[in-house]
Formats: sequence, structure tokens, C-alpha cells
Amino acid sequence: MPLRFAPHDARALALTLLEPDALSGWLEGPGAAHRAWVEAQGFKASLGEVVLLPGEGGLAGAVAGYGDAAARARQRFPLAAVAQALPPGDWRIAEGLPSEAAETEALGWLLAGYAFARYRDGPDRPERRLVAPAGVDPDRIEMLAEAEALTRDLVNTPAADMGPAALEAEAAALAARFGARIEVTRGDDLLSGNLPLIHTVGRAAAEAPRLIDIRHGDVGPRLTLVGKGVCFDTGGLNLKPAQAMGLMKKDMGGAATVLSLAQMIMAEDWPVQLRVLIPAVENAVAGNAFRPGDILTSRKGLTVEVNNTDAEGRLVLADALALACEEGPDALISMATLTGAARVAVGPDLAPFFTDDDALAQGLAEAGARWADPVWRLPFHTPYEAMIEPGIADLDNAPSGGLGGAITAALFLRRFAEGAGAYAHFDIYAWQPQAAPGRAKGGLMQGARALRGALPGALGL
Repeated sequence: MPLRFAPHDARALALTLLEPDALSGWLEGPGAAHRAWVEAQGFKASLGEVVLLPGEGGLAGAVAGYGDAAARARQRFPLAAVAQALPPGDWRIAEGLPSEAAETEALGWLLAGYAFARYRDGPDRPERRLVAPAGVDPDRIEMLAEAEALTRDLVNTPAADMGPAALEAEAAALAARFGARIEVTRGDDLLSGNLPLIHTVGRAAAEAPRLIDIRHGDVGPRLTLVGKGVCFDTGGLNLKPAQAMGLMKKDMGGAATVLSLAQMIMAEDWPVQLRVLIPAVENAVAGNAFRPGDILTSRKGLTVEVNNTDAEGRLVLADALALACEEGPDALISMATLTGAARVAVGPDLAPFFTDDDALAQGLAEAGARWADPVWRLPFHTPYEAMIEPGIADLDNAPSGGLGGAITAALFLRRFAEGAGAYAHFDIYAWQPQAAPGRAKGGLMQGARALRGALPGALGL
């Protein structure tokens, strides 16, 4: 279903938002005509509480609780809680929406209309459309909603229909839409192209592993996005238990997110040389699967001891990062559903990131807060470097002990990101475990809006 605003016309129903402290004043003023009706409903202006207002010809509008500041702080998109409680139709906000929150709240309203219905037949869901509030650029907010819908659709699609070939097709469609160039290296060509880790991880799967390489723009600073595209992760020979394998269709969430970020950048026509690299594989079990104890040689020449085949994401990212750095990008971003340790550290809502660039970190924190895309900086703690050095090889893909797992994974990747002007790595979850206003249960975009807000400053745009 398209996530679009309603047209500006007189037919949209008026929606009044009220905080609890403003309720009595409203009932004495414009709301006096409906006072008895509203009071009879026991309306307290709690967040998401709605009373429909009758009129001579039927429904005249609605008054909705916007809650207090504490209640709103508990919701990423408070207005989306109101949207979900309204009947279908076109609505306009008559009063009560703070101007500084209008853009993010309008975005939340649009995202509340998202539904993944690829595998269900039936009538379309009734729409609750919003007239874009004053001061909101509807094209920009619709663009942001469309980008998030792309991530959600890709992550929600099961691996049978979103394997490496299907992910390549999605990337090709996006490239064609914006006139970008795309090259794909597949199967044994990865070996001749010196991308051995990508080949090793994906060679046991039914579909050939591949590296997807998209370029857009020929002038300006170089910006490269690298996204983990493990379309399904069994864990390899270190097989995951059933409970851990159940959500592994989302292990390409990093790839889905960088495609959405690239969509935003291309839609806004940033003056940059954009490159998107996606190693697309399936970590499967077969006679030619890579083994615990194997020593692998990366594109960069660093050797890696495999102590767990379920730590495959950092392997495919390593080759892609090394390739990216051969051009010396001004900014390099990697995004991956990489470690369970990150979820233990910050839970599912926050997108933790690592960077040595303090200005970029500050920009990400500010943009994340501005665009309802919360992020949290974790440290590249250099003393832990010893934990990823096994002695028998240059690097260990899965240090024993399990402590600091998100940090050691990030340090592993940093070894392959040398040569970039600024580097940030995101260890995202890409999944909403329980439905919340504006966030349906399922695939979720994390970190992309924060990056959209922070990268222009980092690139000097």
C-alpha cells in the first residue's frame, strides 16, 4: 500500500490533539459544544485516547489525547498511536501538534499504514490518511517512508523468495530506477576477482554467492556503503539451534538498510560518488562448507582462523570493506545484523555504532534524535585487539569466552577498513519484536535516517 499523504481539501476531518493539562481549557473554549459528549466518554487526553465528535451530517472530527511529555517519550511516534485508533478516512490536524515534532510525527503516521501483505489475499486495509501538517514537506516525508518500507519488505520476505539472486534483482531494480550502474561478481568469479572470503562462506548454498556493486554519481566526495547480505544463516557446520535459526531470514538486514539509505541519497541527488557493496550469500551446510579450524586468506592478505562458522558475517564484510578501501573513500559505512552481544548490550530498539570519528558520532546522535532513529555509540576498545589475534593466524573470527562480542566483531572489521577517511560500523537488529505505533512487528530499518542526517556534515556537503 502506498504510504502517501491525503490531498489538501476541505473534506478531511479535523483532529484536535490535547495534552492532559490543556483539556479543561479546550472544553471551555472551542470544545464547549462537545463538552458533555467528551466528558461522558471519560476522556482524559491520555496518549492515543480518541473521542469521535458527532456533527449534523455524521462525523464532525475527533479529539485525541497527545499525552504528557513523559508518555510521549515512551513512544518513538506518539501521533502514530492516535492514527491507529481513528476510523479510516482523511484527517487533518486542527491544533495541538508542536511544530518542532511535525516532520517526525507525520513520518510516524505514514509508517503506521505499513503492512506486509505479499502472501495474503484479501481486501486492502482501510487507509487513515493525513493531510501533511503545516511546515512539512510531503515529498520528503513520503520519500523517507518509502525507503523504510523497502527495508521492511526485504527483511520480511522469507529466504525462499529473498536469496542471493532475488536480493541482486532488488538491487538491480533500484539501480535502474535512479540510473545507477551495477556490476555483480558471482560464484567462482569471486575467486578470480580476489574475493575469497565471500566465496568461502557462500559456496555450500544452492545459489551462488555474489558481490553486488552499485555506483551512482561521478563528482563529489566518495561515500561507500557496505551491507551484510546473508540471506539465510544456518550457522554453517556450527549449526544454530532451531530457536536461533527462526529469524535468520533477517540476516540480510544490513544489505536491506544500505539499499534504503542509497535510495534516499539518490532520490535527493546528493553530489557524491556513491558506491554500495553487498556481499550476498547463504551460509548453508553441505559437503563443501567451510569448517571450524580452517585458515582463510582474505582479499587484504590477512589470514583468518575460523573458530565458529556462525561468525560468517564479518568474513564476507571483510572482503567488501577491503575492496572499498582500495579507492580511499571519504566516508565508509558498514551495516550488519552481526552479533547477539549487541542486542544484550542495548536491546532491539537502539542501533549501536562504532566510529573513531567524534564529529561523525556527534552528528549521528543528533540526527538520530531528530528523526526518531535512536542510535548509541559503542567503543572501538583497542585493548581488546589481543582477543581477535589467535596466534596461528592474523585474526580470529570468533574469540573464545564471548565477552565483548560486539566490540571484538567491530575491531575485526576495522582491520579491513583502513584507508577510509571516516569509518562507522552499525551492528543492527533490523527487527521489531512486538508491534508498536508506527512500527509493525517484523522487519525494521535502523540507523539509515540518522546516517542521512549526519553524513552531509561528515562529507562537507
